[in-house]
Amino acid sequence: MPAREPSAAVAISACVLALLGCWATSVVSTDLIASWWHTDRLFCVAVGFLSLVFAGTTLSGVIMLLLRRPLGHYLIAVGAVVALLTYGSLFLAGARVPGIVHVIPVLQVATVIAALHPATTRWLLGR
Repeated sequence: MPAREPSAAVAISACVLALLGCWATSVVSTDLIASWWHTDRLFCVAVGFLSLVFAGTTLSGVIMLLLRRPLGHYLIAVGAVVALLTYGSLFLAGARVPGIVHVIPVLQVATVIAALHPATTRWLLGR
């Protein structure tokens, strides 16, 4: 009996969660920068930098994970942590946000769990 190929379900879930989190965090970051630009430009530049790092690591991580490159799931996890830092900046700024924005950390934590799950690693290594 031939060896069974590991399932890609968890890895694909990590990619979907990462892309949803990327979209949500980018929308919130853009709104935050637009709202605070006239009062605190240094803060806006910092949020913009974090958003750029987050988007770059997340998107390259998703592409690498789907190409079965082992570094991909680590990049997704790092991107999610940077997104959590960006989310934390909302509280540093004292910004008021809609309640739905508070789902972002849950989405990012779920992304990290799926990206670093042993099933994702098995799929990447083909075992």
